[in-house]
Amino acid sequence: MTGVGPFSIAVVVALLAALAGYATARLSARRQPDAPTRAVGALLVDAVFIGLLVARAAYVVRWWPQYATAPWSIAAIGDGGFAWWAGLPAALAFVAWRTRRLQPLRRPALLGVAAGVAVWLAGTGVVELMHRSAPPLPATQLTTLDGTPARLDGFTGAPVVVNLWATWCPPCRREMPALAEAQAAYPGMRFVLPNQGEAAQTVRDFLAEEGLALDHVLLDPHSATMRAFGSRGLPTTLFFDADGRLVDAHMGELTRASLADTLRRRFGAVATLSSPPPESHE
Repeated sequence: MTGVGPFSIAVVVALLAALAGYATARLSARRQPDAPTRAVGALLVDAVFIGLLVARAAYVVRWWPQYATAPWSIAAIGDGGFAWWAGLPAALAFVAWRTRRLQPLRRPALLGVAAGVAVWLAGTGVVELMHRSAPPLPATQLTTLDGTPARLDGFTGAPVVVNLWATWCPPCRREMPALAEAQAAYPGMRFVLPNQGEAAQTVRDFLAEEGLALDHVLLDPHSATMRAFGSRGLPTTLFFDADGRLVDAHMGELTRASLADTLRRRFGAVATLSSPPPESHE
């Protein structure tokens, strides 16, 4: 399972954490006669905004070389690029500053932050357990562009990145250069791209038009991989270890930064290229 409806699991966990924090702060304020409920709620919303802003800025700085290659991707917050170690202290500092003269607001606000963090930690823990209990890379029967049979589980033996995509999908098209660059920069990884529901010639024309050189583009005419992985939309990217066990999943467009970050966190992989190769079409 990679998402709930159109939303990725990570987004759902973040929303639940924010709602839990907001509800906890307001409930705590109601129990204090001198703590305005609306003011506490507004303060928590502001703290979350400040925390997210700082977390995003810190993440962009950390992965600046990847973002500099495609500056538009800085605004693509759906890539999940947030540095919690910077955002959480910023949110707490903001609460402390705003409540320096409004002490009745401090306790409810801090309780709200604590509740949000607790839900976020619990949610991410559940997601990790879901990944660990997920079935291994399946033996789904696909074909190469020249019609040769290929099975997904035949790619085990090295970490595998499986990207489900289609040529009609704009975010799929936008992330393709990043995947092509990663294939060259991480020779120890295997990047497998099952196309969902399109003909071989359509795929060939797209790759030729974009000047993309990808080793393992496969055809999945009946979208069997989407059903096998429980994917609700495209693009979906799944990360498997060398034994074929799912260790991470991302629904939606990948940026160069989020891809590099995931490969480092999950596999300790470091790019062998000092800079990405030039793109023929962008």
